Amino acid sequence: MSIPKPSNALRLGSTAPDFQSETSNGPISFHEFIGDSWTVLFSHPDDFTPVCTTELGAFAKLEPEFAKRGVKLIGLSANETESHKAWIKDIDEITGSHLTFPIIADPQRKVALLYDMIDFQDASNVDDKGVQFTIRSVFIIDPKKKIRLILTYPASTGRNTAEVLRVIDSLQTGDKHRVTTPINWVPGDDVIVHPSVSNDEAKTLFPKFRVIKPYLRLTPLDV
Repeated sequence: MSIPKPSNALRLGSTAPDFQSETSNGPISFHEFIGDSWTVLFSHPDDFTPVCTTELGAFAKLEPEFAKRGVKLIGLSANETESHKAWIKDIDEITGSHLTFPIIADPQRKVALLYDMIDFQDASNVDDKGVQFTIRSVFIIDPKKKIRLILTYPASTGRNTAEVLRVIDSLQTGDKHRVTTPINWVPGDDVIVHPSVSNDEAKTLFPKFRVIKPYLRLTPLDV
């Protein structure tokens, strides 16, 4: 596996670092895997762990919804590919899923280090070799290879797949229509006219927009 060292900490808007790795579906180059799609990369500390088993099954069941949005899924866990393949059988059996997306093999934590997915706070969170486990992070990456969201969860708390989908809907809607989305927004709700859009321009783009305050303008999206 060839992994470059990151020059800076990853931030929203950073280019997602490229890497080459083995996965449960064979070797990949990450940027080639992304291609011109959106991608969700999400990490796990270890195979055959209870919370992660439920998560991978849930993501697998929702894969068609991600595909509708042009989104690829890829997991990561700090084990070899043969372990991943055996774990996938358990995941499908337990959750009733049919997991087909790849899971990156990262036993040496090279990708985890590249993406700052190592648990430095809880020194007890280590494997039998004393190596700190990968924490459970989510990265949403756009077709330009830019990181658009970073979420990090404690090992004890399962992720929310509906929230990941909701953020993708928000990002894709914002990119397309020059809008932002308010608290708890879901598709179909009113959106916020972007501050860069003047009122005169908004009259053309969003004929039904309304001014709540000079800095807060809401509009339905009739699309």
